[in-house]
Amino acid sequence: MAVLGKLLKNKRAGDEGLAWNAPNLAGANTLELSSPDFAHETTIPTPHAGKRLGGKDLSPALTWGKAPAGTVRLLLVIEDPDAPTAYPYNHGIALLDPSLTALPQGGLDAGTPADGVRLLSSGSRRGYLGPAPIKGHGPHRYVFQLFALGKPLTVGKSGTVPDTAKPRAVLAAAGEVLARGRLDGFYERV
Repeated sequence: MAVLGKLLKNKRAGDEGLAWNAPNLAGANTLELSSPDFAHETTIPTPHAGKRLGGKDLSPALTWGKAPAGTVRLLLVIEDPDAPTAYPYNHGIALLDPSLTALPQGGLDAGTPADGVRLLSSGSRRGYLGPAPIKGHGPHRYVFQLFALGKPLTVGKSGTVPDTAKPRAVLAAAGEVLARGRLDGFYERV
């Protein structure tokens, strides 16, 4: 597996595909997103990594300030822009009640999400999927992005948010961002 990682070393999705850089998700960077489990731009502890790497797929605890007035929903997106894929790999996507200012560890668990959390499909599953980069591919950045939405999020003709919508469709439908925050962590499989 390390050979594959070395062969793909220069293949990365890139920052331009992050939700953070989508024009419809631009907004004031006024939500101070942080975690008691790791600091911004530091290594994510192993319990938050994927199970096949010895982790627990345990979503880290997150905290942020109060959402601005007029926020109807918070959108949390976790992406890996270093994945050797066409777009950043989605490690979780959820709609949160706007009154929330924190998530506990495990709050994005598919079986028992925290109160006020609506897990959406991140492609092949729901809930948090911990870091599990290819061995030998180098460090991967995991970008936790929180957006305060000023209008309801609707996807498709039904005018609702189908839980099975693809992440790209959800992100394309989101807009009117009143505030946003970002937390980056790193993980490398050696």
